[in-house]
Amino acid sequence: MTRRINVGSVPVGGGSPVTVQSMTTTKTADHEATLAQIYALAGAGADIVRCTCNDEGAAEGLARLVPRSPVPIVADIHFQYRLALAALEAGVACLRLNPGNIRNPAHIKTVAAEALDRGVPIRIGVNAGSLDPDIEERYGLTPEALVASAQRELAYFDEVGFRDVKISVKASNVPLMVDAYRMLAEVIDAPLHLGVTEAGPPPAGLIKATAGIATLLLDGIGDTIRYSLTADPVEEARAGRQLLEALGLRERKNVDLIACPSCGRAEVDVIAVAAKAQEAFETRKLPIQVAIMGCVVNGPGEARSADLGIAAGRHRGHLFIRGKVVRVVPEDEMVDALIDEAEKLVAEGVEARLAAADAGAEAEAEADRRALLEDKGDDANASEAKVELIRRTVET
Repeated sequence: MTRRINVGSVPVGGGSPVTVQSMTTTKTADHEATLAQIYALAGAGADIVRCTCNDEGAAEGLARLVPRSPVPIVADIHFQYRLALAALEAGVACLRLNPGNIRNPAHIKTVAAEALDRGVPIRIGVNAGSLDPDIEERYGLTPEALVASAQRELAYFDEVGFRDVKISVKASNVPLMVDAYRMLAEVIDAPLHLGVTEAGPPPAGLIKATAGIATLLLDGIGDTIRYSLTADPVEEARAGRQLLEALGLRERKNVDLIACPSCGRAEVDVIAVAAKAQEAFETRKLPIQVAIMGCVVNGPGEARSADLGIAAGRHRGHLFIRGKVVRVVPEDEMVDALIDEAEKLVAEGVEARLAAADAGAEAEAEADRRALLEDKGDDANASEAKVELIRRTVET
């Protein structure tokens, strides 16, 4: 359990919901372009957005952004402590300082004292790629080095009575990042901001970031997260939100689409149908689980825990709710029928939609299922025949 801070109106730590962060890629001085990106990030699930403050124009841009932003803004500061002071004047909700490149204790304490007066929290953003040289020389590139850097910065803040802090100890190496956060969690109670820095482009970047962030969240470590991808930052916000929903750490806001991997019994191109459905559901904000299954033999049964699903067979789609077939539609109408039923399901509820099932839909679906079994048999992938062949080969 960590202590709680507030980034603007968003609580972080202390048992608050884990939050999603991302960072704009526009020039902050171009406040209109930056504001448009902030709105896109908020729409994709970002609770907090960070903007660079690397020159006077950026600080002025922040002053114009802060009153119009739909989410709290964090100013990202490197090297020049005076820009941190300018960002505070602009009214940002939080600062991010990198202790690896703002090293003068007097400058650090000046910023902390000013933030204290204004009630603005600071993130200590330790990064394995920009450690203070003397710390790296002493510890090497190790978890101990990242934690030592964070603790040194905390000590400076303590001197001016500043405790409104959250901390990150990021690295592009996943095991190093995980070990550093676990070590840090043992010695401090400040909220922790999780991330695998410089994770790279998707899909590899998504895998690395998820490996590190999810591992720690499942350990109970972490209060706010950011995917650092070489991609449109909207992908970062979307990925963060989806991860928290998948782990049960945030309430679902949009469709959780599950689909079978396909097999020899599949009657449609499951990948194409799933992709079409994913695109259609993208902006509809329907908080349900939807299944797309390639055949009617096992589909409704295997996906019976889904709120809604559709299974293909004999050029038709069997639409089912919680495993019960409620409608049979032509194959080329599968996705449209799925979307229509999803919207009605969210609006009316499960019981109402089950009551509205087409008469005879289950019997019609069962007839399709039996016909497909007769056509392709119980062993559509011929796996048992292969097993028998292997046995005969081994015996001889």
